[in-house]
Amino acid sequence: MIIWLKILLFILGFIILKWIIIAIIFREEIRTAQKKDPAAKSFLEVLLLYEGLHALIAHRIAHFFYKCHLFFIARLISQIARHMTGIEIHPGAQIGRRFFIDHGMGVVIGETAIIGDDVLLYQGVTLGGTGLEKGKRHPTIGNNIVIGAGAKVLGNITIGDNSYIGANAVVIKDVPPNSTIVGVPGRITRQDGRKIDVSLDHIHILDPIMQKIEELQKRIEGLEKRRPL
Repeated sequence: MIIWLKILLFILGFIILKWIIIAIIFREEIRTAQKKDPAAKSFLEVLLLYEGLHALIAHRIAHFFYKCHLFFIARLISQIARHMTGIEIHPGAQIGRRFFIDHGMGVVIGETAIIGDDVLLYQGVTLGGTGLEKGKRHPTIGNNIVIGAGAKVLGNITIGDNSYIGANAVVIKDVPPNSTIVGVPGRITRQDGRKIDVSLDHIHILDPIMQKIEELQKRIEGLEKRRPL
């Protein structure tokens, strides 16, 4: 009985030590989740219960094996993480610091995708390819970028720093920095060189098509007022 108790205590101690090490290594990502998710109540909650963080932890391990050319082991780890979290990140993808996936179910990140620092993804986002070509075939995502729920960023394109991609947008062309992208296909609206709204307001974003319609409507109203009765 004493032997089994010692074994149990050893296993418990190992598990606690593992999570302490993870908390130290991924403290930036955990703090980022607390900052960007109003529902995050504590450091411990994010550490133990956030699937986006768990997917990232698994990816860091898988990416290490990928760089060592142990491709089967790397892919095995990524597939296990996919089944556990609902988030599929190819082990070849390069991901920067303070990366956060909110909710995360259905997120897919391709092999040659490159993601910068301070990037936020919501559920259903795809960073995918557009064909069977070899080499770089997935997007390069800059720094300080938000990609809304269900958005698709496809092909070997670059998304400039400080940009916002609206929910369900489909982006297939390069995007300059400080832009808002909405619609299918994605349409670009510059934000006068200012960074994206840190409040993450998904509703009040600029839509260039609506802007044009509003301008035409005002012009028609002005012409009607000038028309003699």
